[in-house]
Amino acid sequence: MAFSEFRPLDEQSLIEYIKATPVLSAKIGKNYDDLKIKEVGDGNLNFVYIVVGSAGSFVMKQALPYVRSIGESWPMTKERSYFEALALKEHGQLCPEHVPEVYHFDRTMSLIGMRYLEPPHIILRKGLVAGIEYPYLAEHMSDYMSRTLFYTSLLYRTTTQHKHDVAEFCGNVGLCRLTEQVIFSDPYKVSQYNHWTSPYLDDDAEAVREDNILKLEIAELKSKFCERAQALIHGDLHTSSVMVTPYSTQVIDPEFAFYGPMGFDLGAFIGNLILAYFAQDGHADPANDRKSYKEWILRTIEDSWNLFNKKFTALWNEHKDGPGEAYLPAIYNNPELQQLVQQKFMKDLFHDTLGFGAAKIIRRIFGVAHVEDFESIKEASKRAECERQALKFAKLLLKERRGFQSINDVVSAIRA
Repeated sequence: MAFSEFRPLDEQSLIEYIKATPVLSAKIGKNYDDLKIKEVGDGNLNFVYIVVGSAGSFVMKQALPYVRSIGESWPMTKERSYFEALALKEHGQLCPEHVPEVYHFDRTMSLIGMRYLEPPHIILRKGLVAGIEYPYLAEHMSDYMSRTLFYTSLLYRTTTQHKHDVAEFCGNVGLCRLTEQVIFSDPYKVSQYNHWTSPYLDDDAEAVREDNILKLEIAELKSKFCERAQALIHGDLHTSSVMVTPYSTQVIDPEFAFYGPMGFDLGAFIGNLILAYFAQDGHADPANDRKSYKEWILRTIEDSWNLFNKKFTALWNEHKDGPGEAYLPAIYNNPELQQLVQQKFMKDLFHDTLGFGAAKIIRRIFGVAHVEDFESIKEASKRAECERQALKFAKLLLKERRGFQSINDVVSAIRA
């Protein structure tokens, strides 16, 4: 191997690395004269290079030993790239239509080489800000979530398989600790990393810190996040972890992956759609009031859960006599009992989804990492009003989630 110890790559050293790595050099036909390399890592953590040549292309993603958006004062394990590569391969086997293929992984360099999602693919969040409709989004995301969550759970796997994989992903503790901090802790206390649209939301930030019921609910969700190894979850499934065209949906960046509660992935995706809904008034203008687009977002929220529910339970029914050890056929072979088990499981998962979704919205308003949906609203007072409406709904959802019986109830409450 050309690089025997970790060092951050730049464009020149990346070319040398590609030359020394046969699987990568073959992707571009070993033609280095016309290579175009562009660093596009606009996230919080990593370097991301797009490599394009006349004979082929790929993406190189390198994990840094600190949080990129903060700097070396916030150390972060490079090992996250190992778990990202593992999750991409595992989820890619289960849902190859919606996960980019991994070509190469170098643990020493914390470096992943994978398929380049060529234009017109864009980050979903940017599409939502621009008001673009994606007719297959709910269909594709429900495919991805139902397959990855079902097939890595005890509904399909033996306890021996499950515990082996849980143990493997327990090593991603650094990223889990980061999630615990930024989602379940920092927004509910004074933290140097918190910020918000001040002074407009100063009172709202204090109200969150003083809300005892909110803190009780977030503590319960934190406990589930830390303790419940339900399935191999993406761990950061917001709308910037999805790349789209009108006909293609690709899930990227599972560096936070571990065995956790299924509702965390579902909640992240649905919660970010809710957040996008409340941001739309800030992007409206005389030429487009965004009302019809808001209705599309609401339909997508409904369809995402309803299609997931349908597909997940269909997989469960298909494999009910299979190797899964959560509900042994010898005990749960009564159709009436099976239905009761499914109803309870899906009801609990639905309420988890709403809770985690609400927590995701709150952290994007008061925590360390904000989102383009709100941040691109230039007028601070208008941005704050959109955020306040999202916050109001998120607090309701977090506190009253067990009272919602269907996703239609949730959508009705959003409209109200």
